[in-house]
Amino acid sequence: MPSYAVTLLLALAVLATAPLPVLAQQTLQAAKERGHILCGVSQGLPGFSNPDASGNWSGLDVDFCKAVAAAALGDAAKARFVPLSGKERFTALQSGEVDILSRNTTWTLSRDTALGLNFAGVIYYDGQGFMVNRKLGVKSAKELNGATACANAGTTTELNVADYFRSNGIQYKLVTFEKSDDAFAAYLKGRCDVYTTDQSGLYAQRVRLENQDQHVILPEIISKEPLGPAVRHGDDGWNEIVKWTLFALINAEEMGITAANAQQQQAESKNPEIRRLLGAEGDIGKSLGLDGDWALRAVKATGNYGEMFDRNLGAGSPLKIARNVNALWTKGGILYAPPVR
Repeated sequence: MPSYAVTLLLALAVLATAPLPVLAQQTLQAAKERGHILCGVSQGLPGFSNPDASGNWSGLDVDFCKAVAAAALGDAAKARFVPLSGKERFTALQSGEVDILSRNTTWTLSRDTALGLNFAGVIYYDGQGFMVNRKLGVKSAKELNGATACANAGTTTELNVADYFRSNGIQYKLVTFEKSDDAFAAYLKGRCDVYTTDQSGLYAQRVRLENQDQHVILPEIISKEPLGPAVRHGDDGWNEIVKWTLFALINAEEMGITAANAQQQQAESKNPEIRRLLGAEGDIGKSLGLDGDWALRAVKATGNYGEMFDRNLGAGSPLKIARNVNALWTKGGILYAPPVR
């Protein structure tokens, strides 16, 4: 049975046998009593969630968890990070091992329904691609007939490869690994001709290499991969906090609110949208079960979405990934958040 199907069945089994407290609407209260939120992250993906030699985590997904901790518990330092493989991430969320899955996870129909997850939104619009060694002489994925591909098990990657090669009449062999680092290492050792994952992951892996120019990212993008944080079904209040923290960071960029000016904007801005978001007027926080400064704390902790992107993935990072579709809708992208009112 394909590993993706095994993952689905295991997660369903956990959901069916989970004790009532796990499914109850108690996530925020449990986090308050524990003193921190538990964030499921990758086992190491530069730009998204990656530990340094001292065990300090950084990345877009990490920053988002810090923003949630700041909004919900008052302090970004009250986020703890639990590294999870692609295969174990869903059962970890369902069993209560983590409060939020912030781990470059694609929002799909089956995950949103059969797995008992709620996706809080899209933090990064991605798509699956391919990387090959330049010496292979391949310039298009359609030239990969007979190739062996390395991929991460328990992900949409396996399914997308099967769909793409089947629809194009391409013969291939897929070799999967539980850890993305192991899949990439196998590609570098020549165990496979091509490495496939989300394009952001290809850039993240390639940036680690001394001979980056030797590895070519092919032009085809074969899937839609809307990556976003997920929480368990059954706790609407927690889902709303996570969802609106993401929306607050996106709206903050659109409104020109930054980590550096957020406090001043709260005190001096005459813009009613800014004043509502930052708690200077109205009582938006109360509807989330939080105080009025929840969004102010989130933005001060990590910066707005644009600041987070630039620091971890964009011009201010080693990856140098362009915003493209992840730009604001007002700047040619599709990033859009509902209004705070």
